[in-house]
Amino acid sequence: MQDLMLQAFQFALQQNHPYTLTHKHLPPPPEQGKLAVLAVGKAALPMLRAAEDFYGPQIKGHAVTRYGHGGETRFIPLQEASHPTPDENSELAAQQALLLAQALGPQDTLLVLVSGGGSSLWCAPKGTSRPEKVVLTRLLLNSGATIHEINTVRKQFSHIKGGKLAQGTRAKVISLLLSDVPGDDPDVIASGPTVQNTSTAQDALDVLRRYGLDDRPELKNAILLLQQAQQQPSTGPVHSENILIGSNHGFLKSVQDFWVQQGIPAFILGDTFTGEARELAAFHAGLVRSIREHREPFKPPVVLISGGEASVTVKGTGQGGRNQEFLLWLCWHLREQGVWAFAADTDGIDGTTHAAGAFLTPETFQRSQNLRNIRQDLDNNNAFGFFESMGQLVVTGPTQNNLNDGRMVFIPGDGATS
Repeated sequence: MQDLMLQAFQFALQQNHPYTLTHKHLPPPPEQGKLAVLAVGKAALPMLRAAEDFYGPQIKGHAVTRYGHGGETRFIPLQEASHPTPDENSELAAQQALLLAQALGPQDTLLVLVSGGGSSLWCAPKGTSRPEKVVLTRLLLNSGATIHEINTVRKQFSHIKGGKLAQGTRAKVISLLLSDVPGDDPDVIASGPTVQNTSTAQDALDVLRRYGLDDRPELKNAILLLQQAQQQPSTGPVHSENILIGSNHGFLKSVQDFWVQQGIPAFILGDTFTGEARELAAFHAGLVRSIREHREPFKPPVVLISGGEASVTVKGTGQGGRNQEFLLWLCWHLREQGVWAFAADTDGIDGTTHAAGAFLTPETFQRSQNLRNIRQDLDNNNAFGFFESMGQLVVTGPTQNNLNDGRMVFIPGDGATS
């Protein structure tokens, strides 16, 4: 069963390949003026290659992706930078993007290819320094805040996020977006460099207060800047055509198609799940029990499919990611009544580890009893250590895709175990 789950994951990745999705939605070459291309995110390489193949050597531009996600390009240079926190290459990439956009005239076209990860890969600090933004980002990532909340704060300290890239050019702006955020909000994907910012400084302050970060001494300058910004007028309008070309829902539909082809019923629970991984695991565990005991809301055999992006409030010192943490909590909730399950990030990198995610078997809990203290691993946020010792990590390497997370839970029919 674990092989089928991995096949389902890989099938959906291929069906939603960024090259294919991008090539399908590229606009025709402009009749007048120059065409410039900017690509940012973990899927920047295949998106850029689609544009290069479509337009040929007439295009110019710049691209940036996460370390380890790059490769050869034909006409436009692609550099690598840090994720999930920015580094000096992130600043350089943002400067190059802003300068290119500013140099274009009203007859020109700026095509922006956006995928998840762009918030870190384009860093143009506003009112603060990059080291301060790194601290701010790390605190938010470990606080349990959602990606919507994190990017609400990020946009307040940037010269490129929140529509500012589009505001800084006279060219016609067209953006193709691959969504890695629940709800597919364009202003949240890569912090919306070409999308009107719908959040405010007050919203950012509310996020920091909600997670107890408003009194952190290392954020004193950031808090002061947000308080001052409350009295400033909002930024002007953003003129850009933003087109969503790929999403978590499309990925989950492909996962469902795979299982249907195998003759196994599969249902998508939703693509907008957020909140703590432990709570999401408890919800899935409850469904498993209901299906087993009452054959409701679905009759087994069945595969439950879900997406979205859980969060983790980090209190321990272990390694992990939201998908591995979800699975370890699912294992804890079900214990001896284990289940087949799979959870992974479509970019191939879950949290701070080299694994995309992990899988469970019905025997995982029992097998672990002489090897691990599950409760201790949970308290230490050490899901990676658990699954590594059990030989149940899913390691794909960078997929050059980024359509959020994919989770599968298989409940066999009566008397079946696999």
